[in-house]
Amino acid sequence: MKRILTASRVLPESAMPRRKPPASASGHLRRAIASAAARLMAEHGIGDYGAAKRKAARSLGAGENEALPTNEEVETELRAWQSLYQEDEQRERVHDLRTTALDVMELLAPFHPYLTGGALDGTAGRYSAVELDLYADSSKDVEIALLSHGISYDTMDNRRKGVDAQLRLDWNDFPVLISIYPPVVERQQPKNPHGGRGRHRVRVEAVRELLQEGPK
Repeated sequence: MKRILTASRVLPESAMPRRKPPASASGHLRRAIASAAARLMAEHGIGDYGAAKRKAARSLGAGENEALPTNEEVETELRAWQSLYQEDEQRERVHDLRTTALDVMELLAPFHPYLTGGALDGTAGRYSAVELDLYADSSKDVEIALLSHGISYDTMDNRRKGVDAQLRLDWNDFPVLISIYPPVVERQQPKNPHGGRGRHRVRVEAVRELLQEGPK
């Protein structure tokens, strides 16, 4: 019996069925790192986005060359986590920190205080501190003002570029972190120490308005 061989028909590339590309494993890992970093910030009080992302990446076995999520991606996950697991507690914490910020800002009004950080943007958690930016010719002027009101403080190991000094104090059992800058930089757009978009800050009048609006 003879076998009859037929030439196979070759379809043009445009007529061949296309397969859907597989979901990006890198994208899944990126989202997993963002979620894990948000949880570290919410539950363990890590305030530095970079540190939280690196620790989350290590816990998930990500390689050193793996692209980490942006701060904005982590912030989105952080807000979602707090809304789901810490809503009442977190809302009360933000209100208490803003109240504390207002007290300290009024006390240190001569140094043009600004509120920034989690107490301002609403992401502050159970371990967050009030973050204030002050502007003074000398950090010693701020220290003298605190001491004249009987307020003790600690001098922090300052590693941020452009900051003259950082002080930490407790106000009604809430931690307050004060960064002191020279007056000349007050009008400049502050950089985010954790990278990403510019650092948002507001004066005392805006803090009063936030408190009047109440927690959301």
